[in-house]
Amino acid sequence: MTVVGPFGLSVRDQALEADVQAGLVAVEEGLLEATKSEVPFITEAAQHLVRAGGKRFRPLLVMLSAQFGDPYAPGIVPSAVVVELTHLATLYHDDVMDEASVRRGVPSANTRWGNSVAVLTGDFLFARASQILADLGPEAVRVQALAFERLVTGQILETAGPQDGRDPVDHYLDVLGGKTGSLVAVSCRFGAMMSGADETVVDVLTQYGERLGVAFQLADDVLDIASDSHESGKTPGTDLREGIPTLPVLRLRERAARLGLAEDVALCELLDSDLSDDARHAEALRLLRAHPALEQARKDTVRYAKDARAALAPLRECEAKSALVELCDAVVHRAG
Repeated sequence: MTVVGPFGLSVRDQALEADVQAGLVAVEEGLLEATKSEVPFITEAAQHLVRAGGKRFRPLLVMLSAQFGDPYAPGIVPSAVVVELTHLATLYHDDVMDEASVRRGVPSANTRWGNSVAVLTGDFLFARASQILADLGPEAVRVQALAFERLVTGQILETAGPQDGRDPVDHYLDVLGGKTGSLVAVSCRFGAMMSGADETVVDVLTQYGERLGVAFQLADDVLDIASDSHESGKTPGTDLREGIPTLPVLRLRERAARLGLAEDVALCELLDSDLSDDARHAEALRLLRAHPALEQARKDTVRYAKDARAALAPLRECEAKSALVELCDAVVHRAG
């Protein structure tokens, strides 16, 4: 049993382990090459988060999904580089919108160089991803374009909030399907598609990726409340401070509206206050960590992870399928 990839995923088959490790090493080299510029400052800014590390969750899914076809096909590593570059670009932009100060345990790009440089660096990464994508063919361009549209739509819907009469939790889950599920789904789709897997397999893995992506983000929501910065690599309660309603907060508000308990209403009022004040922010985190809403958010995470596992049922039994199942368990474990 060897540990690879995010969350300490264990791979029990030596051939699969070798393929995955070799693929991830090649992706890392591809990321460094894709973020080089003739302008040294651009290289430094573009490689800032690459060198900070990260789980490489999406490239791992590309490698595992490729096992259902030819795992050595030439388009697999470049497509993994594309999805990770796209993900990294969104992080630069997200940190500007969230005014985050820490990302992956290092100062965020906007903290180090300012918002303008951070936004433009994200744009630079999108451009480099597009260059690589162009060599993978028109179908790959179409798939990525549709996913990117969904990603941006999800971000806009989050900013706009739910329409009148729409359940805020349902709205939020739709947002996550766009913001996170879309790119994780493309990771699985590219791996299967580039390997020449059967179209039915491609569709199954795409559905799996969508559900796993939502579970992954829900686990992040839980971690944002429950973890410390050492564990998560970013400042706890960042979304809380910015007034962005993640699932634990939405579950709290839902409970407050349903039961009308004084302590729930008081906590909602605290969340609506100015959480740029460190003392209020710390108190809000403390209360949410002990609140049933956090446990409900954990249960929601488990539900999506189970749905992801169920989506894999039509696939043949193999070590790659076992690893994908284990990723569902790892996401749940990550949420506590």
